[in-house]
Amino acid sequence: MQKLSADLEAQLKAITWSPPLPGPRDGQRLTVSRLTGSSDAAVIAQQALNHRKSFSVMVIICANALDAARLQEEIPVFAPNLAVRLLPDWEILPYDAFSPHQDLVSERLATLHELLTGACDIVLMPVTTALQKLGPPSFLAAHTFFFKKGDKLDEKALRLQLQQAGYDPVSAVVRPGEYSIRGGLIDLFPMGSPLPYRIDLFGDEIDQIRSFDPDSQRSLYPVQEVRLLPGHEFPMDEESRTAFRGRWREVFDGDPSRCSIYKDIGLGIPSAGIESYLPLFFDSTSTVFDYLPLGKGPVWLGIHGELETNIRGFWQDTQQRYNFLSHDSSRPVLDPKQLYLQNDELFSLLKPHARLVLEKDGVSSKDEESEIAFLPLPSVAVNRKEQDPISKLKHLVSSTSSRVLISTDSPGRRETVRQLLEENQLKVHQCDSLAEFLIADAHFGITHSPIHDGFASSSAQLIIITESELFAASARTRRKGKDKEASNVDTLVRDLSELKVGDPVVHAEHGIGRYQGLILLDVGNGEEEFLHLLYAHAATLYVPVQQLQLISRYAGSDPDTAPLHQLGSGQWEKAKRKAAQQIRDTAAELLNLYAARALRKGHAFEFSAHDYEAFAEGFGFEETADQAAAIAAVIQDMTSGKPMDRLVCGDVGFGKTEVALRASFLAVMGGKQVAILAPTTLLAEQHAETWKDRFADWPVKIVELSRFKTTKEVNAALEAMAKGEADIVIGTHKLFSADVKFPRLGLVIIDEEHRFGVRQKEALKTMRAEVDILTLTATPIPRTLGMALEGLRDFSVIATAPQKRLAIKTFVRRESDGIIREAVLREIKRGGQVYFLHNEVDTIENRKQSLEKLLPEARIVVAHGQMHERDLERVMRDFVTQRANILLCTTIIETGIDVPTANTIIMHRADKFGLAQLHQLRGRVGRSHHQAYAYLTVPDPEALTKQAKLRLDAIQAMEELGSGFYLAMHDLEIRGAGEVLGDKQSGDISEIGFQLYTEMLNKAVKSLKSGKEPDLMAPMEIITDITLGVPALLTNDYCPDVHERLSLYKRLASVETHEKLIEIREELVDRFGELPEQAQSLFETHRLRLNMARLGIKKIDANPVQITIQFIPNPPIDPIKIIQLVQTNKRVQLNGQDKLKILPADKEAFITFAQRLEAIRQLFKHLGDTVIKDSK
Repeated sequence: MQKLSADLEAQLKAITWSPPLPGPRDGQRLTVSRLTGSSDAAVIAQQALNHRKSFSVMVIICANALDAARLQEEIPVFAPNLAVRLLPDWEILPYDAFSPHQDLVSERLATLHELLTGACDIVLMPVTTALQKLGPPSFLAAHTFFFKKGDKLDEKALRLQLQQAGYDPVSAVVRPGEYSIRGGLIDLFPMGSPLPYRIDLFGDEIDQIRSFDPDSQRSLYPVQEVRLLPGHEFPMDEESRTAFRGRWREVFDGDPSRCSIYKDIGLGIPSAGIESYLPLFFDSTSTVFDYLPLGKGPVWLGIHGELETNIRGFWQDTQQRYNFLSHDSSRPVLDPKQLYLQNDELFSLLKPHARLVLEKDGVSSKDEESEIAFLPLPSVAVNRKEQDPISKLKHLVSSTSSRVLISTDSPGRRETVRQLLEENQLKVHQCDSLAEFLIADAHFGITHSPIHDGFASSSAQLIIITESELFAASARTRRKGKDKEASNVDTLVRDLSELKVGDPVVHAEHGIGRYQGLILLDVGNGEEEFLHLLYAHAATLYVPVQQLQLISRYAGSDPDTAPLHQLGSGQWEKAKRKAAQQIRDTAAELLNLYAARALRKGHAFEFSAHDYEAFAEGFGFEETADQAAAIAAVIQDMTSGKPMDRLVCGDVGFGKTEVALRASFLAVMGGKQVAILAPTTLLAEQHAETWKDRFADWPVKIVELSRFKTTKEVNAALEAMAKGEADIVIGTHKLFSADVKFPRLGLVIIDEEHRFGVRQKEALKTMRAEVDILTLTATPIPRTLGMALEGLRDFSVIATAPQKRLAIKTFVRRESDGIIREAVLREIKRGGQVYFLHNEVDTIENRKQSLEKLLPEARIVVAHGQMHERDLERVMRDFVTQRANILLCTTIIETGIDVPTANTIIMHRADKFGLAQLHQLRGRVGRSHHQAYAYLTVPDPEALTKQAKLRLDAIQAMEELGSGFYLAMHDLEIRGAGEVLGDKQSGDISEIGFQLYTEMLNKAVKSLKSGKEPDLMAPMEIITDITLGVPALLTNDYCPDVHERLSLYKRLASVETHEKLIEIREELVDRFGELPEQAQSLFETHRLRLNMARLGIKKIDANPVQITIQFIPNPPIDPIKIIQLVQTNKRVQLNGQDKLKILPADKEAFITFAQRLEAIRQLFKHLGDTVIKDSK
């Protein structure tokens, strides 16, 4: 929050949310009870502001972790000038084999440091954190360093210091605890810092420090000082590690060399889960109470909620886990008393301090109505279906003497709610903060703030209402952080950064070879970098990095068996000619189809904003940026009067179904029928549920065609459709059969498009010219993707992950009770839920009994496709509302269900699933900002088939978000691609590779559109060959990471505008420092390349003696002008039919690179004036 001016702060301080309390006195306990909604935050802020001079810091211990996180957001609303910090929980189980997430450790260290130095006003923590024993404050104080601009810095000493502090050396810094040293540039992401820093050295002095964005690696703004906290909560220097091993031998019996943790510490590796051995690093441990800054004054402790119950539960679980794990000699565990405080120990540490107890219920000192400070809110929910949707709110505003303030989640939401109020004749005063509203004299206001729940304060004569009360019917989730812009699909497909040695690649002129790495060769101009490719019969081809636009990844069939071509044998020409012939026919056929579509008028749907808003309300989540864009594009298409054909491609769980729901709503309200096509009966069932649920309050008839329905039901559905009574039809490919009639079909929605065969798609294509078509898929097959990339179909990508998500940790394990129990407990302890996938309906009940025996504390429900609809719905609702915490189910959950609190999935017999299915299933978890885990259990990891092993390896490797797209590419490499039209799913694509195929198709379509016959055997683009007599490359010491270099070379080679080239240059200077000479000449080469393409020049050879320029046949230049140039300038001469030669004015004229470059530029300038404009 921004700091407030003095008068605004005084205004906030003056307001009394609850009757005033005396200040803190050591040992005294004050209780505030009957708190409702978010009034606890108001009370804490009021007490802290009123008595700020009487305490050094206020520490609030919360019974539950969610309340601590909520208060951290809310207190600054009531007291923006107070520094509020959270000391978060580790979010792992006691004795866990995992380490806490780096971001959590970073936040903990920052908070502990600020608590120790008294740099904050309020610190919040869950009670489980308060119980933890920590390293002594002296450790943190001794290992914290500061760098300022102008300081001297010894690079070697810094490297050692970072190593000992537990920082990891990496090539690109993206998360706390990482660093990278490249020449005079040091990238560093200190623990506890919101952003990483780039330190620029001049000699051994710090010249400047800038923060940078870890995603784009671009610099942001300069800073004066950097604080460097240790990388872990324990020391990693030689001395401490030796002491750790000594204490280990004292505490544990048996042979220490059998324990991996003991061995790893000797090698300087902090193993996962080492936090459970924290006391072994120190002579004595401390608690959070040792970090209190008592030297600066007394401390005021707050107690929020029922601590004792939670502590008892925590100790019971910890003791249970200790008993369970203490027999494992390869990973011995410490007694829980060494790691955590007990109940009475904690309370004896609390006792000497002043305490403020906050209770939701309970009885105040005097039980009279007048004493109650906070009242619950009356119902003010908006009901869009009524004539006046906000009648309850109007009644409250007009009948109360208190002032009323509505608080929304964001400025955008504030605007939306204000519009809703004003459309319904309720005037509201808009302000930017709570303090601003208090100063204004308006009775009714609206602002935006992170307050979660509303309350009415009788002392302050103020009622605060939040969106959770206004829109009580639709569960709104809160969003934090900025959304990334949508990813550019083109770059996803073309990217070479994933390339490994041995991978097949396609060279547009020479065919398929294997990539062997980057190599430095001297061909007369100093060393330059080349791509080394291996062809059939061990022939070698070196491709200059300036020509990387000719290289693409091969995706067509299994990379291991990719058909390598023989150089110079004509074999590649033949394959290309065959593909070219077929591409020409495909392109013509596509164009006919699309011309027919463009001529026919589609139906232009009416758009009623009021009804649409009411329907959109039913969506329980906030749209991501991409999702909102996709929805807007679909509405635009449907209301435009041209038939829609849009592909929406988004990863699992990125919200494609909502796009389809909104489209079907629009079509039905426009009086048309909607057909929804799903690949499996279960998915059709699930969609029928979803659609019925969302259309429950609308006069819409939905029927379903699937094998779950009896013949009688199916016939009734067919009849309703033929008569035009049914508005929405949901079914599998049965919808294609001849007896299905649609009198007024307006929209077809195809879900999971990649699961349909060619025949069904051909049947659909005949419909395509008439009706609107919306296709949804997570992992598009190349044929579809190809059509979208060619611009033949409209394309929306939903690539924004909802909320701040972490990649899913994926493990392949032999199934055992221990693994299952540990995975489930870790999730339940942090208040989460678990999917347990058991794909055999016959034995699912037996599995339920064995799980109940193994996990008595869990609440288990079962879901599978053979259950009755109502039962299934009830089970799902129980799971979504967290009444159950394990869902034991079949693959019925593969599509659709979205539970942000479920973050662990266990799959029984994972070796039986396909790759796309594993990805879909794994995508059910990791839908929030908690670390998610996927356990793929198999009977024996050693005895898997080759295919199963490949699949499980691929899914483990693809942990990143949005990897559905890459998996599609991967799957395509395992299975082969398909031809865009016609019934050959993988026609000639495997011969020439998918990317070249789409490029050629693109070219053919463009030519045919402009009325020319495509010449597909001509080179795809002018291959420019530039020799400037100097090396042009990114040197190894400038950009040491090979993948990074390859990716940059490819980006440079694919650049098509000067603006883009300048952007890349700026990015390089930002990330790696000033360009060395070789890199500068690389950029100049690409600048020339862009001009050469325009002028029809294919080759430049510049040396100190002369400059030769060669043109392509029929260049777009007026030949008369060239003759004039040769006649007027004696240094420019014709050299054969297609060449020009420039001679130097004297011996010194072409000696340097800059001189040669200038001469070429002058010539280009002259030639540029002669370009024939209509050559396009």
